[in-house]
Amino acid sequence: MKENKKTHWEQIYLNKSSDQLSWTQFIPKTSLDFIHGFCLPKTSKIIDIGGGDSRLVDILLQEGFTDITVLDISETAIKKTKARLAERAKNVKWIVSDITNFHPEVSYDIWHDRATFHFLTERQQIVNYLNIAAKANYLIVGTFSENGPRTCSGLPVKQYSEAELQMQLSKHFMKIKCIHEDHVTPFKSRQNFLFCSFKKHTKAL
Repeated sequence: MKENKKTHWEQIYLNKSSDQLSWTQFIPKTSLDFIHGFCLPKTSKIIDIGGGDSRLVDILLQEGFTDITVLDISETAIKKTKARLAERAKNVKWIVSDITNFHPEVSYDIWHDRATFHFLTERQQIVNYLNIAAKANYLIVGTFSENGPRTCSGLPVKQYSEAELQMQLSKHFMKIKCIHEDHVTPFKSRQNFLFCSFKKHTKAL
């Protein structure tokens, strides 16, 4: 099953360009706004979960952030971004892994996840993810809302309300804020997202 999931995403990135992928954002403004809102130094450790073909890393590098990690299950997606960044790719740490099997070697200041968490539809997958994410100080999670799609790229997803997402993370984190937004895909359809930021509980620090 794990291999099938990896193969699925490799085929997606092998056969489609960025403008054929519904989640593509050429300027990830909401993610950047949340990151800037933490007011952390440019040396902060940031990890982008499922960010293999995202433009977020491009802008973070432009802004002077110096400790960026990008994790994706698809090696093909990461190769595409490395090619796009050219020499700047050397300034990023790259990890090819299923997030539920990831074993962080450091504690991250910011854990950013736009559109990975909602692909975890089994309870044990969610538990594994949350136990890994619990090592971070701040979280940004973007998922499909209750009004968002029920499937994406041929796979089922789990929709979240603000209360449901907060409940999932409440063991380790307290909510800072949540917003809803319509993501306009490259082919002009709309997907309703829930974006929330969280801070680790003081008692967990």
